[in-house]
Amino acid sequence: MKTKETHGVLAEPKLGLKENWKQFFLLVLINAFVGGMVGMERSILPQIAVQEFALSAKLAVLSFIVVFGLVKAFTNLLTGTLANLFGRKKLLVMGWVIAIPIPFMLMFAPSWNWIVAANVLLGINQGLAWSSTVLMKIDLVGSKQRGLAMGLNEFAGYLSIALVAFFTGYIATEYGLRPYPFYIGIGLLVLGLLASIFLVKDTHSHAILEGSESTILRSKNVFWTTTWTDKNLSSITQAGLVNNLNDGMVWGIFPMVLIAKGFDLTSVGIIVGIYPAVWGIGQLFTGFLADRICKKKLLFLGMLLQAISILFMPGASLYWHFELLAFGLGIGTALVYPTFLAGIAEQTHPIDRPKSMGVFRFWRDLGYAVGALITGVISDIWNLEYAILFIGLITLASSFLIKFRMQQCK
Repeated sequence: MKTKETHGVLAEPKLGLKENWKQFFLLVLINAFVGGMVGMERSILPQIAVQEFALSAKLAVLSFIVVFGLVKAFTNLLTGTLANLFGRKKLLVMGWVIAIPIPFMLMFAPSWNWIVAANVLLGINQGLAWSSTVLMKIDLVGSKQRGLAMGLNEFAGYLSIALVAFFTGYIATEYGLRPYPFYIGIGLLVLGLLASIFLVKDTHSHAILEGSESTILRSKNVFWTTTWTDKNLSSITQAGLVNNLNDGMVWGIFPMVLIAKGFDLTSVGIIVGIYPAVWGIGQLFTGFLADRICKKKLLFLGMLLQAISILFMPGASLYWHFELLAFGLGIGTALVYPTFLAGIAEQTHPIDRPKSMGVFRFWRDLGYAVGALITGVISDIWNLEYAILFIGLITLASSFLIKFRMQQCK
C-alpha cells in the first residue's frame, strides 16, 4: 500500500530503513550540507584572527568556538523540547533560515566581533538543523538500525566538514583568506534550505508509532536522568561532553600548532581534514557495529584511542606524525559518535527521546565551549603543549569513567 503524504507529513508510517529509504537518504544529504557550514571555518578562521585582526591572546582567538559551543548547546536543549510540539521539519527549516547571513558576515566582517556574531548564528543553525536530522532518522528506522542510521548521519556531516575544510584551506592558499573560501557556504545554504522546504517530510508520526510499541518506562525528569541518575545515560553524556571538549581544542589549536611548525595553509587543510574525514568515513562501519557489539566496549575503546592520540601531539614534529595522530583521533571519535546517539535512543522511551537527545547534545556541545576556554586559558598562562596534555588527560579519565560506571552489556 502506498504511503500518503499530507501537509508535509508522512501518513500511515512504517518503521525501517528499507521502508523509508528515500526520506532517510535525503536527510543524510541535507546533514552533509549542515556539516559543510562548520567545515568552511575549520581550517582558516584562526588564521583570519591572527593575520587580519591581529589577535594574539589564544583565548581571544578561540572566542568564536566558545560562543559557538554555548549557543549550540542551549539550542540543542531547546530543540529537544520543541520537536514534539512543532515537528522536526519546521525546526530544520528554521535552522537554515537563521543561517542565511552567516557566509556573508564571514566574508565581509570589519571586526572580529562580526565573526563571533556569525558563530552565534552558526550555533543556532547547527543546534536546530543537525538535531532535527538526527531525530528524524532515528524516527524513521525504528529500534533495530539506530547505530547504522547514526553512522550514516554522522558520516555525511563529518565527511562534509573534512572536504569543505580542505577546499577552503586550498582556496585560501591560492586566493586569500577572504572572501572566496566562504562562497562554498552560500551554495550549501541554498541547497539545504530548498531541500528542507520542498522535499523533507515530518517524522513525528513515526515516533508516536514506535512509542505505542515500546516497553521502556517514561522518565519523570528527563534532564536529571540523562545527566546523572541513570548510570548508562550519564556515562554516555559525560563522554559526549569530553569528546567535544577535545574537538574544540583540536579545532582551535591544531591549525595554530601546525602553522607554528612551518606548514602552509594547504598542508594544514589536509591534516585538519584527515581527522573529520576518518571520523566521518569510519562511522559507516562503527555505526553498523553499534547495533551488534556492546556499546560500552566501543565507547571505552574510542575515548581511550582519542586520549592516546592527543597525548602524543606535543611530541610530534614531522608531517606524517600529525597525519598519523589525526588518523588515530578520527578512528577514536568514529567509534564513539554514532554509539553515543544510538545508546541514548536505546535507553529512552520514544516520546522522551527528543528531550533526552537534547539534554545529551546540550552537554556534548557545551564541551566545545569548555574545551576552548580551558585551552585558551592554559595556552595564555603557559603554552599550547600544556593545554594539549591537560585535554588528553581529561579524555583518558573519561574512558575509565565509562569502564567503571557504565553497566555491562547483557
